[in-house]
Amino acid sequence: MKTVKRGYVPEDEKFFSPDSMVKLEKAAKDIKYLTDSGYNIKNASVFVGNHYELSERQRLALVRSVSPDKQLSARENSRIKYLEENSTLYIDGFNTIITLEVAFSGSPLFECMDGTIRDLAGLRGTYSVIDKTESALAAIGKVLSEHKINKVVFYLDSPVSNSGRLGQKIKEHLGAYPFETEIIVMNEVDYALKQLDHVVSSDAIILDNCKSWYNLVREILDREDLLKNVYKIWR
Repeated sequence: MKTVKRGYVPEDEKFFSPDSMVKLEKAAKDIKYLTDSGYNIKNASVFVGNHYELSERQRLALVRSVSPDKQLSARENSRIKYLEENSTLYIDGFNTIITLEVAFSGSPLFECMDGTIRDLAGLRGTYSVIDKTESALAAIGKVLSEHKINKVVFYLDSPVSNSGRLGQKIKEHLGAYPFETEIIVMNEVDYALKQLDHVVSSDAIILDNCKSWYNLVREILDREDLLKNVYKIWR
């Protein structure tokens, strides 16, 4: 299988250099102020991004990192602090697996204000299983086994290419673990997850609407000693 660094862009070394991080921290503070004042996050990022002459990658990192206080409070209230034994988790499949693939690739990840870890890898309707996919699935299986969960349900977007192949890969790999694994390939994954509790995702729209969510990716990166490599562009 071809070795791939998921989410890697050579310019990121410049975009997130120590000097650039100083500028991004100032930009994050400005965007936070604007969003707390009622401005839309994307409009705020355009305004602030133009002011600081930021690249598209830097603006995307800001949009994914910053949230207004109202959303932060609501997400914290719905966050599951401890997983109970025999529980069922509903996983935003591409969202979760791609972020872990990015982590194992050593590509940029960001610690966001809501405690989630987000990447800059765009899906754009196309996905391919890579050499880091098995590492991601192994990490998921190990942690969920230790929590002694009963069942995990992966939701995969059917319009994305190779969603069926990824579903098969998940089934094959996680079949060795003691919990039940179910794959649901469907349209409107976001809509389905917004109705549920015990959701695993970093998608802001899902977190703002679901009944409860668990920060699985952060726990995995902590256990794998990979949090030290995560950027933080706010203070």
